[in-house]
Amino acid sequence: MFTGLVSDIGTVLSVAGDESLRRLTIRCGYDPAGIALGASIACSGPCLTAVSVEPAEGGAVFAVDAAAETLARTTVGLWRAGTRINLERSLKIGDELGGHLVTGHVDGLAEIVSREPITDAESSWGASERFTLRAPSHLSPFIAAKGSVCLDGTSLTVNTVEGDLFSVLLIPHTLEVTTWGERREGDRLNLEVDLIARYAARLTEARAQAG
Repeated sequence: MFTGLVSDIGTVLSVAGDESLRRLTIRCGYDPAGIALGASIACSGPCLTAVSVEPAEGGAVFAVDAAAETLARTTVGLWRAGTRINLERSLKIGDELGGHLVTGHVDGLAEIVSREPITDAESSWGASERFTLRAPSHLSPFIAAKGSVCLDGTSLTVNTVEGDLFSVLLIPHTLEVTTWGERREGDRLNLEVDLIARYAARLTEARAQAG
């Protein structure tokens, strides 16, 4: 389980394998002593398992395996050497829950339709930016204004919703400490809808079928 609060940006060093299974090695700033073999790490959304860990200058290099389902349903299949990804370690009992509950199970891909600065928010820290995205039609009912959504491993509050389009606002700090500053129109992002919304919809569906 995760919170969607990115704690590091990793860089893919190598990718090996085929469409059925790929091994990716990732450089990060985490202490290697704190990454156990088998540990879960959210990598721009998908929860992946560390299958090897080695110390490296300034942090560690860990490897993860991505199976066919992950490669087909997420952006992991597009990652190459040099790709930068948002990282988050799994929650421990007693950790602060600063974002929202995130499972690391990606539901689909959202596409950035537009990116625009919020000019009236200009300050010495920079400007906030509004991203408008298109959700897959089967996932749009789970996205609500003022609700939570996880995009590329980042917990965000939904600003507006209109059909399959929704918008989120990112403050300068988030743009700086995640890969959001690199995102452009047409980019696809790993989307995980809110866990509570998913179960609420399923409960409503079950009651309708029973009635």
